This record gives sequence, C-alpha cells and structure tokens, in this order.
Amino acid sequence: MAPKDPKQVAASASGGGFFASIASTLSNFGSSMSKSVNGLDEGLEVINPEGGNEDAEEESKKGRWKQEERDGYWKMMQKYVGSDITSMVTLPVIIFEPMTMLQKMAELMEYSYLLDMADETEDPYMRLVYASSFFISVYYAYQRTWKPFNPILGETYEMVNHGGISFISEQISHHPPMSAGHAENEHFTYDVTSKLKTKFLGNSVDVYPVGRTRVTLKRSGVVLDLVPPPTKVSNLIFGRTWIDSPGEMILTNMTTGDKVVLYFQPCGWFGAGRYEVDGYVYNSADEPKILMTGKWNEAMHYQECDSEGEPLAGTELKESWRVADIPKKDKFQYTYFAHKINSFDTAPKKLLASDSRLRPDRLALEKGDLSTSGYEKSSLEERQRAEKRNREAKGQKFTPRWFDLTDEVTATPWGDLEVYRYNGKYTTHRAAIDSSECIEEPDSSIEFNPWQFDNLDAQ
Repeated sequence: MAPKDPKQVAASASGGGFFASIASTLSNFGSSMSKSVNGLDEGLEVINPEGGNEDAEEESKKGRWKQEERDGYWKMMQKYVGSDITSMVTLPVIIFEPMTMLQKMAELMEYSYLLDMADETEDPYMRLVYASSFFISVYYAYQRTWKPFNPILGETYEMVNHGGISFISEQISHHPPMSAGHAENEHFTYDVTSKLKTKFLGNSVDVYPVGRTRVTLKRSGVVLDLVPPPTKVSNLIFGRTWIDSPGEMILTNMTTGDKVVLYFQPCGWFGAGRYEVDGYVYNSADEPKILMTGKWNEAMHYQECDSEGEPLAGTELKESWRVADIPKKDKFQYTYFAHKINSFDTAPKKLLASDSRLRPDRLALEKGDLSTSGYEKSSLEERQRAEKRNREAKGQKFTPRWFDLTDEVTATPWGDLEVYRYNGKYTTHRAAIDSSECIEEPDSSIEFNPWQFDNLDAQ
C-alpha cells in the first residue's frame, strides 16, 4: 500500500493548524491571466501569486519597472521566446543584486550545521532528515527576485569564518555558463558542478538545474546525491516578479540506497500551497520510515511513521530546521548571512584578486550607483570577449585553476553534464598562506583580476 499524503498525516497528528492539508484542486496555477498587456501581446501571461482577484492589466503595472522600461524591454526580448537565455542576453543592472552566482553558491552554506548534525548522528534515517533539511533551507535564499551577476570566466569566491568551513568556487566555463564549488570542514565535504538551462516564455522563464551536487559525510563515509526540482520565475517584465519550484527533490544515500523524496507544492489560487514541502524518508526497500512536512520559507518538521506512512504511536512532530531572523525592509531582501557573504568579514587574508567581492560593477551597485555599475559591467564583459579572441588566436584553451575536468558524464533529468572535480590545490594554497607570517587583511582596493591572459587588446 502506498504511503498516505504526508501533509494529511501531519495534519491529523498535529491537530491541523500550520500543517492543515490543501485540497488538490488548489494545486494548479489557477491565477494565470492570459490577456493583452498594454496591447503588446495577446498571449502574454501575468501570474498573481496572491490569487486571481485582480485584473491582468492592473497586475502587470506592478513591480520594479516603469511603464516605458517594461514596454521597451519586452519589445527587445520578444525574439528570445522559447530560447535558452542563460548567457545570450545582456541585461540592465536595474534587475541585479550586488552579488554573483559564485557568492550565491556560498550562501547555500548558511545552515551548514545541519550537515554537521547529519554526520554526527548514528541514525541512518535522521541523517537524511538533517541533510534534506539543509537542502530545503537553501530555497529561502533562492526566493529573492533580484538577479545575481554572471561570473567572469576565471572569477572566484572564497569564504571562511563560518562553521569552520573553507569554501572556494570558480567560474569554469562561459559558454555555456558553468561554475564549480567545494566546501569542507571537519564533518563533511560538499562538491557541486553547476550548469543552468533556461527556457524563456515571454513574461516568465523556466530554470532547469543541469548540475551535480554531492556531499560526503566524513565520519561514516556516506555519500549523498541531490536531484533538485526545476524553478519557474514568473512576471519577469510585467507584474511583481516571484519564484516557485514545483516538483520533486530527491536526496539519495548512494552508500546504502536509502533516500528522501520531497514534493514542493505548486502555488495555487490565493497562494494556496505556496512554499509547502512534504514527503518521506525511505529505506533501501522503498518503505517509508520518517514523514517530513513544512514550508521552505519557515521551517521543516519530521515524525517517525509506519510502513503505510502513518505516525507511530507515542511520537510527535519535531522541528529539524527553522529560518533565522532576517533584516526588516532590506532593499535586496538580503538575510544577515547574505550581507556577511558580501562583506570582507568572511574573506581570508590575502584574498585572491579574482574574488567576486572585488568586482567594480558589484561594488558600484552595492553603493547604489547604477550608472557606474552598468558601465563597469559592460567593460568587464568586453574584456572577457577580448580575452576569448586572444585565446582563440593563440590556439590556447582556458584551464580552471582549482577544479579539473573529469572523464565522468552524469545524466540529469534535463541533460548530460560534464563533471568537474576539486583538485585540492586551493587547500594547499590556503595552508601556505595561513602558515606564513603574512598578516595582510582582505582589502577592497585590490584590482579585480580574473584574467588568464594579460595585455589584451580590447578593441
């Protein structure tokens, strides 16, 4: 017999309230509005996550864009409908946040203590509860509607002073855009090769995570593999931009065959189901052992269950993770940890000159200078194109510094991925600096330099 809906089980066990079930009829995007927006397009879809009680044209006027900007940008973007726009479109800095994708990768480490707990526990199923709660927690950072900067080829980001972690990420490819990251402390190693595939749909974009994420827990040697759900960004141009990730997240213990399957509910009428996550921890025989339920923007809970998914007698729902307090009315919806990511408080001494913190366009945007930010962004992008011309003219190939391309190709639901592996050179590099008498503190005046080749002709 298949396990019951964990939300219904949790509602029964807890007496309803926060975990009350949502009728399945509310699980579709019932508030979609297909209507002419300012007469520009008859099929343009504007979706109001709070429900279908507003006219499409009125909803379309909300958001960060002025009308003339919306209209002009839509006319420019129409030709890309149906395309992958990951790296083919130059975007205005007005939609950016002062952070790069490499920093966004580091931001996922905010609740890394959950991986420490997964490593420390003897219970193989609680190991998956803590680890999957960690992967749920990252979606709180992903709900921001501002776009991070695409990293320059060879750009890096370093982070220390958080949970005993040493973190390094690097932009390893420009076309297609790919990043690699490695984090490590006494409890775990975290390795990711990240590649995004997108499909632009007019006023929305579907984002498919063609990547591989692996966590190795050091005490047990257990290896965990993640397959996340896709993400949809709605109201890119018209209306208030918002993000949803409907679908399944699967976290597999590759050592034992145990797994977690969590379902992200799609947003329905009047916001019903939005943020909600439900599922089970299964043993290697696909028998449910622990039910999990909660909201990715609030907290996750768990409870032991029987083979039919029913809570075991004498057990109760317990909390595995809760989102930390956040700043009020923050311009970019940043958490306190996001601000630390951007600051030099998390930077090691003698910071690499290729670090994202040093990007002049990011720094200008952080200060609110959009004009300078736009100019610096264009300059960096032109320099990147110049380096590519130089490299191709010399018959040379870009080689990442901290990650090596392997022969391994992993299949994902959205395409195959060439896997990069951390080569350990950063650990050696950092150990040499930390053991030296160098007292150089991180300095924002260092010139940003991710370039593999110097003296480029940018004409």
